[in-house]
Amino acid sequence: MSLTPIASENAPKAVGPYSQAMRVGNMVFTSGQIALDPKTGVMTGETVAEQAELVLSNLRALLEAAGSGMNKVIKTTVFLTDMDNFAGMNAVYEKHFGDHRPARSTIAVRALPKNAIVEIEAVAIIE
Repeated sequence: MSLTPIASENAPKAVGPYSQAMRVGNMVFTSGQIALDPKTGVMTGETVAEQAELVLSNLRALLEAAGSGMNKVIKTTVFLTDMDNFAGMNAVYEKHFGDHRPARSTIAVRALPKNAIVEIEAVAIIE
């Protein structure tokens, strides 16, 4: 089975030695996305809702570049710097996923890159 790096101009460029996403067979694994504007590379959003909106848009762009989509996500992992932000993140998450309910883990972390307050990664299928 071959590994295929996935890249999209509609998601932030990798800022280190990693790929935006990887395709393996009919699966795609995204790198964690933070609220970096894909065009400028600048962190965007003061609130968890503002950041989550861009994070999920970035994830959507990567999934679509791989031939998948939000409705094909089977698992997400959400990282929050403060669990008090869970409700704000969850409202935006629900809006992006609609009736689709992938498995999810949410983890509180001490810090995230570029002082982000939310980061989300996904695993999806490609059909």
